[in-house]
Amino acid sequence: MALTRDDVLQAAERIRGRVHRTPTFSSGTLGARTYLKAELFQKTGSFKARGVLNKLSSLTAEEKGRGVIGISAGNHAQALAWGAALEGIDCLVVMYASASPAKVAATRAYGASVDLEAADAVEAFQRLDDHIRETGRTLVHPFDDPLVMAGQGTLALELIEDAPDVETILVPTGGGGLVAGVAAAVPELRVIAVEPEGSTAVHDALAAGRSVPVTPVSIADGLSGPFAGEHALATIQAHGVQSLLVSEEEIEEAFRFLYERSKLACEPAGAVGVAAILAGKAGGGPIAAVVSGGNVATQTASAILARR
Repeated sequence: MALTRDDVLQAAERIRGRVHRTPTFSSGTLGARTYLKAELFQKTGSFKARGVLNKLSSLTAEEKGRGVIGISAGNHAQALAWGAALEGIDCLVVMYASASPAKVAATRAYGASVDLEAADAVEAFQRLDDHIRETGRTLVHPFDDPLVMAGQGTLALELIEDAPDVETILVPTGGGGLVAGVAAAVPELRVIAVEPEGSTAVHDALAAGRSVPVTPVSIADGLSGPFAGEHALATIQAHGVQSLLVSEEEIEEAFRFLYERSKLACEPAGAVGVAAILAGKAGGGPIAAVVSGGNVATQTASAILARR
């Protein structure tokens, strides 16, 4: 069943006062009436805290008592670890060997246990299933849970209050949870899922009419969903979300732009919407790009900034 605006409004009430209301900046350099929704200033450094808190608020005492489990390349891991600590819930996160050491360290610092045995995202999901079966932990899915998706969509409610003339929203997309939440929050607007050319879970799912497996390879590791979530896809299809792809070079150029011109120390995943604008792929009209997170390793950032 597709997510609705009412779902997002209810999520906004549940998490009110527990997350930051992140700023929306205008960017005349990018174009007239062009805006940046700066979710890199959110708690734990990305939009993920919104969905985690909405989901955790729904759990029973018994579900909390079993502990929670999640899977993530890093941003959901940190948000879940933080949220679980806030609620006094034991937390295990399945990550994988190529995950950013900085994101792994941050997840552990928030108090979660981390499983790093998986070689890649596909294997990590297999380990996730094994852990759930063996431990009975409560799953907090990174992108395919309606409550998580509704929580993510609350950023769009803030965006349209701050920039009411926006007609198009560009959303960094991995497994589809954020873009589904945004589309449900603002069904009257044009919403575009922006993905790296090497990580196309939602793009391929829309083409096939169903979720299909992909092997994500991109510097935008925060968008490395190995498939589009079924719940997310249903919402994306119901609300007519469009899809476009950006290259690695376009992502890096946008990353440099955000650092140097907008003074936003984002991660590569957070730059893909701006990449679409700079590459002339997003169309005209009042437009906003969600800068979804700022959890980037120093080495990665410096390497991108040094390249031209």
